[in-house]
Amino acid sequence: MPPCILRAILIRLMKATARAAGEQSVLSADKLYMENTLLRVAGALFCHDAKRAATHIEKIELNKGLSEKSITIRPDPELGQPGPLAHKIFVALIKKHSAYGRRPQADISFSKRELMRLIGRTDWSGAHSQQIDRALSEIHHAFVRTAFKAEGKPFIEHSFNIFPEIYLERREQPTDPIEACTVTLARPIMASLEDGHFTCLNHALMQQLGTIGQALYMRLFFHFANLYDGHHKSRVSFLKRYDDICLEWLGGLTLRQYQSSIERDQLGPHLQQLVQAGFLASYSIAKAKGGGGFVINFRPGAAFFADYDRFYRRSQRGSVQVDLERQQQGIAEPLKVAYLFIEKRHGRPREGIPYVSSKEVETAKWLLAAINFLEISDFLDYAIAKAAKTHFEVQSLGGLKQYVPSYLERRNHRADATRAREASDQAATRRVEYDQYRRTRSKEIFSSLSKREQDAIIADVKAKPHRLKANGSLGEIMFELECIRLTGERHPNAILSFSDWFAKRR
Repeated sequence: MPPCILRAILIRLMKATARAAGEQSVLSADKLYMENTLLRVAGALFCHDAKRAATHIEKIELNKGLSEKSITIRPDPELGQPGPLAHKIFVALIKKHSAYGRRPQADISFSKRELMRLIGRTDWSGAHSQQIDRALSEIHHAFVRTAFKAEGKPFIEHSFNIFPEIYLERREQPTDPIEACTVTLARPIMASLEDGHFTCLNHALMQQLGTIGQALYMRLFFHFANLYDGHHKSRVSFLKRYDDICLEWLGGLTLRQYQSSIERDQLGPHLQQLVQAGFLASYSIAKAKGGGGFVINFRPGAAFFADYDRFYRRSQRGSVQVDLERQQQGIAEPLKVAYLFIEKRHGRPREGIPYVSSKEVETAKWLLAAINFLEISDFLDYAIAKAAKTHFEVQSLGGLKQYVPSYLERRNHRADATRAREASDQAATRRVEYDQYRRTRSKEIFSSLSKREQDAIIADVKAKPHRLKANGSLGEIMFELECIRLTGERHPNAILSFSDWFAKRR
């Protein structure tokens, strides 16, 4: 077979393979909603070199000198920059949050089984648990400051921790494995998500990649989506300096001096994975023009266009995969109750509480079965105060169980009193509204009377001077009101009774 024909067959096979990969990507697409600021922050935040991450404590600045679109990240000086495991956990948390659906929910909860699956473990030891604990702490303690100004909008600056609150449950001792955890997303991130400022990503494809591949995929999808107009697929490409990719997308990855080293030992294997998955049609690494360093040119493949069409043009949201209410009641709320008890009882700030025991969490679930989560703070205040009056030293949530009946009784009495007061207020309001109706209706009746009937009413009002003691405009108002009142008395059948008026209004 001639070489030219063989080459043409091979090209067709490669294109068919890419199309198949793209189609498979669509079939297995699993949405992940990544807030756009978080996407930018994540690129610089995570170090993908596990050995060097702990030593990276210097401030990270993106767009330095551009006050209207800058990001500053300060890693924790003791923990260092979040590493590959932290990135893996971060993606899993954002995916779990996406699975709740497009709902304003800041808490993300994980059970022990989910944590085990997250790091690929079949057994669950204290060492494995501590790895997750440290990774969460690396993200929790990294401080972020963003400043942006969009055209026609005010300058906005936010300072926050991506995960401002972390709640952990351990069986009993600080060295025991984590049983469950709840992480809270920062308020600026939540507000931006609710405003629709996010990029929709294919999580199924991301699971096939390492952390560097995931980081490249997220940023490239964001840029391709901004460039693509729904047509002209062959025109879409994105060019980026290699050193900027290492800093802004890959958390300060070590720069390689030679193109062959970048291709063979660093970015090349991850980019080839993206080509094999059909997300990239091709990429090329070349020397930068007019200066040192390299640039990389990326072209999107069939999988990108298929996902773009599904996520953005068809706007298929998909179904919620996680029972949010069950997660809240089973993990998040009991953890928060146990933490809140320690805060109130021992005066310790929440960030100073490393974990709560499984026993306390179980007691919290028992309390929540009787008392609504929104009322639990009031109950804790009540129970702790009652215990103090009898000099009872409360050491655990279990010691407050005895106060549940009296609290519920007090709450019911308060509810009854509130309902009675509201009923009285409603009755008074209805009476005022009925009186207003009577005056309005009487005025209408007076206007419809003949002049002789009107003159008779006016004469009767004037014959009662003791009712009109005021002079001037106030006297005129009182005179008019008296005429209206007398009209109502003389034409009762033309005015609805209170019960008829109320029934009609209802």
